[in-house]
Amino acid sequence: MVPDDRRPSYELAAENAALRETIEDLQAIVRGLRAEVADLRRRLGQDSSNSSKPPSTDSPFAKPAPKSLRHRSGRKPGGQPGHPGSTLSMVADPDEVERHEPRRCGGCGHDLAGCPEAAVERRQVFELPPMAVRVTEHQLVARRCGCGATTGAAAPEGVTAPVSYGPRITAVVLYLYVGQFLSKKRAAQAMAELFGTPVSEGTVSAMTERAADGLGGFLGTVKQHIAQADVAGFDETGLRVAGKLHWVHCARTGKYTLITCHPKRGRTGIDDAGVLARFTGVAVHDGWAPYDTYPDPGHQLCCAHALRELQGVADLAAPESDWCWAGQAADALVAIQNLVADAVAAGASTLDEDALATQLHLYRCAAQIGITETAARGDTITKRHNALARRLIDRQDDYLRFTTNWRIPPDNNGSERDIRMIKLRQKISGCLRTLTGAKQFCAIRSYLSTAAKHGRQFFDTLVMLAEGRPWMPA
Repeated sequence: MVPDDRRPSYELAAENAALRETIEDLQAIVRGLRAEVADLRRRLGQDSSNSSKPPSTDSPFAKPAPKSLRHRSGRKPGGQPGHPGSTLSMVADPDEVERHEPRRCGGCGHDLAGCPEAAVERRQVFELPPMAVRVTEHQLVARRCGCGATTGAAAPEGVTAPVSYGPRITAVVLYLYVGQFLSKKRAAQAMAELFGTPVSEGTVSAMTERAADGLGGFLGTVKQHIAQADVAGFDETGLRVAGKLHWVHCARTGKYTLITCHPKRGRTGIDDAGVLARFTGVAVHDGWAPYDTYPDPGHQLCCAHALRELQGVADLAAPESDWCWAGQAADALVAIQNLVADAVAAGASTLDEDALATQLHLYRCAAQIGITETAARGDTITKRHNALARRLIDRQDDYLRFTTNWRIPPDNNGSERDIRMIKLRQKISGCLRTLTGAKQFCAIRSYLSTAAKHGRQFFDTLVMLAEGRPWMPA
């Protein structure tokens, strides 16, 4: 090998250039790997508290430190003054009274029969009677007239077969299966063990199908009410049906709930629900792109989702940093919500304009700084943060529409609560076997949720449904 001091200078220069190029390539690879590692760490650290991910996706094994976007109210935990309690209380007219007499005096041992009564201490025990199914036989008598004609009695309404289940048994089955998310097998088992009534899984399916088929008029009424509302919430979530991912769509107001299931998540699934395409009020949603393709409604983007995204940005900020643009934007957004809440609680008709202007200034300044800091957009995380900051500016009116109309909620929590029951069902009893069954389940959940919003009991409304006269909202 020729020593370097004897090699031509042009060879050394070429070798140095090649080495520099190799070093630059390796540095680029390192930067890419660092960005990938950071992105993976970010994803692993994401949950419902710092991203738009729903709580249902949180790991059941992870126990992160408690973190809330809510601020302390200053009130003590538990029920507040004026809150109606649920403590077991004595009734004035018990179903049964048992008197227990002392036999002998505790002092001298004398027989107490016939002695005057000094006091009575009342104690009441609440208990269920032995649960057993009551069987009623209907005998349809036929009589022959003197003219020779034979006339039989008509069966009562609902008695259509030699052997059938009554509406209350059907209501209990639907309550267990749809109301409390038991599987068909466990619902049938519960009926056998609790009431001694043999019910098959096929019977549970048949009862569910008949109940859902009887809700056509109800669902049409609910769709009409939501479509004509001034404000409505919209959301969607995944559901496993027949081993494949389907999508449950929710449209709701404070009084009505419509839940539907469709193989598609986008406009096809939304249009199938039959509400948003003819809705002209203010649609409250999480900012998912297909909702913005509907031009007629106004939009209120969910501030809770924005706060979680901002928290995710703050979590990735440098530990030594005392200030983060995302933190300031989040604080301003929370302060604006509190201004509206305080004004509503005080019965005011307008907001404190100076206080609102101050928080709006902090909000916009923070978002603008976020845009500037992430302008390079060199990696996936920075691009995402830049998009968030730009969205806060570009869609400020849609995030803050609730400040101009106090009937508009600042978040989409109501829709998430309504649709969460579907995820809870999947966690308890797994996926549904057919799309038809999923649609039936969603139809009955729409019925129960709407009834609950009107102060109706699940079981009573299910009995009415089983009797063929479903409860209808006013």
